[in-house]
Amino acid sequence: MKNRIEAEFPILKTTTYLNTAASGLLSKSVLDFRKDHDEQFFKYGSKFKDYQSEMLSQTREAVGSFFTCEPNQIALVQNFSLGFNTFLEGLPNKSLFLLLKGDYPSINWPIETRDFKRNYISISANLEQDLIAEFKRQQPDVFAFSIVQYISGIKIDLQVINTLKAQYPETLFVADGTQYCGTESFNFKDSGIDVLGASAYKWLNAGYGNGFLLFKDEVPNKVFPKTIGFNSSFGKYKQQDNSFLGRFEPGHQDTLNFGSLKVALTVSNQIGVENIERSIKVLSTSAKHQFEKHHLLDEAVLKRNAHSSIFNIKGDDKLYNTLIKNEILCSQRGNGIRVSFNYFNTEEDLEKLMSVITATL
Repeated sequence: MKNRIEAEFPILKTTTYLNTAASGLLSKSVLDFRKDHDEQFFKYGSKFKDYQSEMLSQTREAVGSFFTCEPNQIALVQNFSLGFNTFLEGLPNKSLFLLLKGDYPSINWPIETRDFKRNYISISANLEQDLIAEFKRQQPDVFAFSIVQYISGIKIDLQVINTLKAQYPETLFVADGTQYCGTESFNFKDSGIDVLGASAYKWLNAGYGNGFLLFKDEVPNKVFPKTIGFNSSFGKYKQQDNSFLGRFEPGHQDTLNFGSLKVALTVSNQIGVENIERSIKVLSTSAKHQFEKHHLLDEAVLKRNAHSSIFNIKGDDKLYNTLIKNEILCSQRGNGIRVSFNYFNTEEDLEKLMSVITATL
């Protein structure tokens, strides 16, 4: 597998890439597809458009297979933010939202700039207990949240989401999976999430300009988006008369980018979702142990049993610049340095990171 991964991502031979939380890598398979795609467009002009409908259907089917969702319940969008804003436009103005303080801006800002009512809970070690208590205090119309927090890496317990959905079926559970989708096996059909959206340029390594929204059956009965365009009623999985899915896909869709998503999912399937999940969990567990040993993590993370593959470690500008000079790619986020481990990372990557860190302590 190591040779296959290095062939797909040659940058790993020269760089310790711990920055998937900022941007995933572009695989050679996706690059080859993109070259061929534009070569075909260059050669055949408008004839190439005949290929568009088939490509988009194939991408929709690939997303559905990967996340266990029917293709006719999937909207292909340029990114999560655009899809989420379209979704919000279809909700009653006075809907009550429950949000997490400090969640990703593309979740909170679109809600805060509209005429919605909202309550908040803090992101803490007791996130799930506080969430349960807040639902008992006042049931929201919509709970909108990131599955994995982009700064701290705290991951919400999806079993708790399943339980809450069973107890409060009228609440819409809307999740941003941008920092989650692609890290482990996920069955949307059996989950407590009503709407799952994601941009695919991070953990799915699909490049920029592609994402998706997955919907449960009952969502179109509660949400009525206003967006519309000529593309709203075209395609294998769209009903005529401007279907619900079509409201999220009003204009032409870029086959270069959505085709890239299809190829990226193929790469993940070839490596194996189970292998991806196992590799990430093993390395993340090892990383958390090392970070805890050297007192690099906040208490909120230390007190939680489960965590994602994203960590915000204590460190200043000096440490960050030292890491970059040593070809360790990461990001400054919040009050620390964010590192993230994907399936293409290794124990050697963690060892190199720790050797640089300990040399500066």
